[in-house]
Amino acid sequence: MAGIRKSGSGKPGAKKTKAKRAKSGRSKAGTSKAERSQSRARPVGSLRVHVEHDPTTDESQLVTEARLREAAKRFPGLLSRIRVSYGFDPAKFEATVADADVLVAVGYFDLTNLRVRAPKLQWVQSTSAGVEKLTPSIPPGVTLTNASGVHAPRGGEYGMTAVLMLNSRVPAFVTNQKTGRWTQIYTTPVAGKTVVILGTGSIGGETARLAKRFGMRVLGISRSGRPHRHFDRTFGPGQLRRVLPEADFVVVALPHTPETRGMLGRAELDLLPQGAGIVNVGRARVVDYEALVEKLRKGELSGAVLDVFYEEPLPPNSPMWSVPNLIVTPHCAVDDESVYVARCLDIFFDNLKRFLAGRPLRNVVDTKLGY
Repeated sequence: MAGIRKSGSGKPGAKKTKAKRAKSGRSKAGTSKAERSQSRARPVGSLRVHVEHDPTTDESQLVTEARLREAAKRFPGLLSRIRVSYGFDPAKFEATVADADVLVAVGYFDLTNLRVRAPKLQWVQSTSAGVEKLTPSIPPGVTLTNASGVHAPRGGEYGMTAVLMLNSRVPAFVTNQKTGRWTQIYTTPVAGKTVVILGTGSIGGETARLAKRFGMRVLGISRSGRPHRHFDRTFGPGQLRRVLPEADFVVVALPHTPETRGMLGRAELDLLPQGAGIVNVGRARVVDYEALVEKLRKGELSGAVLDVFYEEPLPPNSPMWSVPNLIVTPHCAVDDESVYVARCLDIFFDNLKRFLAGRPLRNVVDTKLGY
């Protein structure tokens, strides 16, 4: 991943490699000395940054001039090196982005033909962690970075809260309340039970940390299957079906990519023990909701807590509203409105500092993988 580089010293051919780089004038990061010198020598105020908003963006998540200036105080000297414009009207986007070097994307909007519309563009910074709606429109030569990490505290807290709700059968009580049914359901503590978390990134990792504090056994699924300090064991996607029969709860904290789409399908849900519970705080398309709803209606699962859906906002006539033992939250579970924009702008300004110095950026998205 960008930003992680190892020294070649002590390895056979290291001197030869360094010599080649010296001859070509390019660094190991792929930038030439001339390019790095040019980046460092940018005149004050020469970099054009445009901030564009999805018109439906909530006020708490707007990147306003006041908020950008406040964040800039934590990064002295950077604000004077950029010229910033702000957009809130899709009809004016083409004109305002035409000369931009950097685009800050707040939410989702039409980025088709971006290379033609913004010929100077080099970097797009999204204020979202999930960027599956942006990646198809990012042209070659433009770097996309996301806001991965900003959701960890709230996302982990929500994930753990949902597990506790499922363990205490809260979805069943809410369903019974709607029909005026007094049905007592007794449960046991969550300690010692197993949660399988799909996705070991910032949200999945924080959920795992909290689950361990409650004495749970925590298993993780990630693309690499690499060990993680907050998980008892981690596995690659190929071992998911082996792990699911052990799950009392499943927490989905994955982005939507070609690899993760439908990962928790009908066959996988059928492997869960009777009475297991599901939480989705990642992306809806990772889970087969039709199969999930069917299992909830049959009583094969004890409940589900979902924060993401195929269609958002969820229409008033959606059958999801009336599924028994299902708690619906309107895709707001992981955002802390008191610090969300500030955290996103900290990533932006840190990356801006790196960009101006010709250094690798943080949170670079592999547009082929989708995250």
